[in-house]
Amino acid sequence: MRTIEWNNGTIAMIDQTLLPGEYKIIECGTVSSLCEAIVSLRVRGAPALGAAGGYGVALAAHTGAHAIAAATTTPANTMTTPLMFKHFMHALHAAAEMIKQTRPTAINLAWGVDRVMGAIMESGTRRIDEAKGIALNEAITIAEEDVQRNRRLGQNGAALFEDGDTVLTHCNAGRLACVDVGTAIGVIRAAVEAGKELSVISCETRPLNQGSRITTWELMQDQIPVTLITDSTAGSMMREGKIDRVIVGADRITRDAVFNKIGTYTHSVLAKEHSIPFYVAAPISTFDPVRMEQDIMIEERGPDELRRIGDVMLAPADAAVYNPAFDATPIANVTAVITEDGVMYPAKPDWWHGIMNS
Repeated sequence: MRTIEWNNGTIAMIDQTLLPGEYKIIECGTVSSLCEAIVSLRVRGAPALGAAGGYGVALAAHTGAHAIAAATTTPANTMTTPLMFKHFMHALHAAAEMIKQTRPTAINLAWGVDRVMGAIMESGTRRIDEAKGIALNEAITIAEEDVQRNRRLGQNGAALFEDGDTVLTHCNAGRLACVDVGTAIGVIRAAVEAGKELSVISCETRPLNQGSRITTWELMQDQIPVTLITDSTAGSMMREGKIDRVIVGADRITRDAVFNKIGTYTHSVLAKEHSIPFYVAAPISTFDPVRMEQDIMIEERGPDELRRIGDVMLAPADAAVYNPAFDATPIANVTAVITEDGVMYPAKPDWWHGIMNS
């Protein structure tokens, strides 16, 4: 199945916290259960979160309509009174804000929520049943567009790679970070499909090991050669000439910085030092046209992600911990940004104009 999809009134998703040990589909039937899944990283990755945001509004509309119908003994398809619709929309706005606050750094989540809410508002409907349908149709459209968008993105980026390249990637920007296909890993897949022989170096990506648990699993499923390394091994491999290119995804891109999984900035500095191309693959929906780096709040996660693995203590239980989920990479460290509309080069003065006109 796809990473996330609508399933007859619930949101079905692959529980990524269980990989690679167990492949399990879970279903979220309430907004609170969806929020828990987002916070706990059962669903993660910027494009997948965009779909989760859209589906979350559809779920809120679905459950809200049923709650009103149950409370009033009124069939959902006849709920047209202004007061009922007012209560429905008030609850929908509250649910939308709750979903958006689960992962504040990742712009796609809020983008997906706002797009579905906008579709309802722009329709001018005053009927709950119509609002439900609009929300679900828009959420499904977001998911379908993500698949097509990532296919175009992969094809655009494939030309940047040479036959025989060894490519370093960090965290997971594959199909499990999207509805399907993937961004950074989607580019690698597209290059392989074009007949190029690539091998991948996957950083483990501490502390939650998305690189070791998910990226290596995805690539092994696709029979693309992949070698797992610790995050701190990347620099020595670059110095030894064992890395030809670096490619990562993104959770938000401002005019001056790329926000991605913590550790991305370090890889960009090392790549720049060793004259290795550093690519970012992300859809246009990941770009933030309003804010700059200084305006973005970087999410901090719980201290036990560093203190323990499962039941095994890695540090004293009361050890002070700083655990940011993301870092900011200056755009000057980025060789190219790969999007569904083409490849943009930040070294060119008008690169951002090209993005905003996409």
